[in-house]
Amino acid sequence: MSSHHIIREKQEPALLILELDNFPEEMLGQLLEWSPTVITTPHTAEVLNTLGIKVDWIIADSNNTDLQSDVKIMPAGNNTSAGAALTYLIEHNYPAVNIITTGTALDELLPFAGKINLVIINARQKIYTVTTGFSKWKPAGEQIDLLSTTNTLHHNGLQQTATNSYQTTHDGFFTLQFDEPFVIIAEQL
Repeated sequence: MSSHHIIREKQEPALLILELDNFPEEMLGQLLEWSPTVITTPHTAEVLNTLGIKVDWIIADSNNTDLQSDVKIMPAGNNTSAGAALTYLIEHNYPAVNIITTGTALDELLPFAGKINLVIINARQKIYTVTTGFSKWKPAGEQIDLLSTTNTLHHNGLQQTATNSYQTTHDGFFTLQFDEPFVIIAEQL
């Protein structure tokens, strides 16, 4: 017996691939599983092409890329590659985007955090915004880092191990409460 899934456009998060250095191919495959809109830079488009991965958009100010057919060019203009892509996704009502990069680029991405659900993934961490009351199940001993400041953090299921670093105390849910509109957390992969 087979099951059929109907995928609506924009139902899955878009995938913005800024850099792929040391990024696990298995994890890339998982992010591509539901055929998201793929946006990337010219250099990374070449890498994706060698892996046989279809690209929808290339962020470039000129159309000098003939890697694949039916690839659209997204001009960056005065914006960064990430800024151009996120502006496009927000203007076209995408609710979420997974961003693959080698760093965190929080300063560049933070202005978009309230407008689209951002998940930043690199070879070591998954970084995302959460609102107060956030709860997630994790096994004991997992590290959670707080990457933004809050003066009112209350947590359950976590023990502070260093400034802005926490560890889950047991298998089960941890929760975060705070007064800010959102905070940014990172979990190890």
